[in-house]
Amino acid sequence: MKTVKIVGVPEHFNLPWQMCIENGEFEAENIDLQWEDIPEGTGKMCQMLRNDEADIAVILTEGILKDIAAGNPSKIVQIYVQSPLIWGIHVAAKSAFETVKDLKDKKAAISRLGSGSQLMAYVNAHEQGWKTDNLQFEIINTIDGAVEALTNGTADYFMWERFMTKPLVDQGIFRRVGDCPTPWPSFVIAVRDEFLKKNPKIVEQILEIINRTTQDFAQIPNIDKTLASLFNQKQEDIQEWLKLTKWSQKQLTEKAFIKIQNQLFDLGIIEKKSTFVETVKAL
Repeated sequence: MKTVKIVGVPEHFNLPWQMCIENGEFEAENIDLQWEDIPEGTGKMCQMLRNDEADIAVILTEGILKDIAAGNPSKIVQIYVQSPLIWGIHVAAKSAFETVKDLKDKKAAISRLGSGSQLMAYVNAHEQGWKTDNLQFEIINTIDGAVEALTNGTADYFMWERFMTKPLVDQGIFRRVGDCPTPWPSFVIAVRDEFLKKNPKIVEQILEIINRTTQDFAQIPNIDKTLASLFNQKQEDIQEWLKLTKWSQKQLTEKAFIKIQNQLFDLGIIEKKSTFVETVKAL
């Protein structure tokens, strides 16, 4: 039995992994896939790949591309979710901010440096025509930290996946003033170089198993009820999310890689570019 450590955010995107583990699909192939939820998100997962604390990460495209360019010894082996991630732009329910425009030169709550919440603040600033040099950040680690920071005013706004944050909007803790979809596929699967070099067949088997599940995920009976219950969501919100989410079983192409990297470079998110061969590994 081969032990494989995999990390991802505790969000609805990763239920297919939990289902495959619970159904014994990896075990049947002699793989002990050990999943760990990482509520701190992408920045923390990049660090875990670097420190050999994780073998595989289901991770935001922009975050891992940035970290590989900065020396993370990992490769992207596949796109996991092709559709954009829709980031909600949230403020405290009782704050005076009414629109995204009101947030110019205000402080963004971010889970950690290099996280998706920080990188998307740059994307949003660029879309609004703001100078990115003026962006200010408050590190809050988790969603609970964001609730605290926005409520007590140590940060002014927080960008996070719209549907996962919706319960906080419904409860009157946050107010959503806008959305900012990623201009690229939202999630990819990245593997540590050393692990990939030693275990290419195992990685291939893992991808085959997860791809079978994501291919028909939206057709699983009562999947909307299951997700709504597990993630404290309204069923109609989950149904909308299922319609918007497009899973992928494909490799990141060189053309798509160049386009995404150029966008990240133009936004000032990455300072230097890496090559396709340094970043992506076809299996």
